[in-house]
Amino acid sequence: MPKPDLPIKDARILIVDDNPTNVALLGTMLEGAGYRHIKGLTDSRQVIPLLTESEFDLVLLDIRMPHIDGLAILSLLGQLDRDDFLPVLVLTAQTDQETRQAALAAGAKDFISKPFLQWEVMQRIHNMLETRMFYRAQRRRGDALEDEVRARTREIRDTQVEIIRRLGQAAEFRDNETGAHILRMSHYCQVLALAHGQSAAEAESMLVASPMHDIGKIGIPDAILLKPGKLTPEEFEIMKGHTIIGHNLLDNHPSEFMRLAREIALTHQEKYDGSGYPHGLAGEAIPLSGRISALADVFDALTSKRPYKEAWPVERAVALVRDQAGKHFDPVLTDLFLGQMDAILRIKERFQDN
Repeated sequence: MPKPDLPIKDARILIVDDNPTNVALLGTMLEGAGYRHIKGLTDSRQVIPLLTESEFDLVLLDIRMPHIDGLAILSLLGQLDRDDFLPVLVLTAQTDQETRQAALAAGAKDFISKPFLQWEVMQRIHNMLETRMFYRAQRRRGDALEDEVRARTREIRDTQVEIIRRLGQAAEFRDNETGAHILRMSHYCQVLALAHGQSAAEAESMLVASPMHDIGKIGIPDAILLKPGKLTPEEFEIMKGHTIIGHNLLDNHPSEFMRLAREIALTHQEKYDGSGYPHGLAGEAIPLSGRISALADVFDALTSKRPYKEAWPVERAVALVRDQAGKHFDPVLTDLFLGQMDAILRIKERFQDN
């Protein structure tokens, strides 16, 4: 297998030996072989602070040293919070099996016996650095692949979100002149979810799923959906069916967005006092997503112009929302919503009807 073109001569090498002669000898040998970044230490107490602050590609480490011996340094290296592969080449005059076994168990990767044979030193160093460079190259490839997977995952998710938004607009276009309603309403939902203490991820899920709240209107006949006058009781019963239709359209899919979207589609017309539909749920029996979307949906409907009505002034809509606390709306959510009115009005200004 051909070897890659790795920058081995640019490797940063640390030599640790209490004998200055050994440090100088190894440094001279490495420089003669073309290595350009060599650091020598004779005080073993400086090793861990240096390795904590600086990055090295190889450590040449003596075993027998005053203050902190090589085995203790190996043990301390193992305790450092590193997600890297740092090879350690042990320098030792000891050939007993116990020393070698202890060094390997502590994390050493290879041995060099004193006195040094230059060809052996250079070959072992080259081999260990080649392994180190292979490791770094693999990490870079792994990081690049992970970035690509994240980007593709985000792209897929963004596509799903856009499809959901456009399906919500399709339902809106059937009975409104604008699709900006779902943009405002969904952002109101996000603001209210955050105010209620939901996490950023949970609030974003509300932003993504709530545009599907009226998707069931696709199944309502035009004669009822587009009727300019008041609906008869029979027609209103059919209209109420859009909640069930929406739930059924979004059913049988495991994603969190779809689960939340069908929950909202089913429950956004429920009222806190139990007078809503389709199931007459009351209080906290209505899922939080349904209570949030009900408030956001009604406020935007009140403050938006429609073919059959003018937009209400914000003050009038706020008064109605406050009056409906505990009736149509969750009273806790009502207080939170009114407390976020500055953010709500910024959203209203941002997503104006065309």
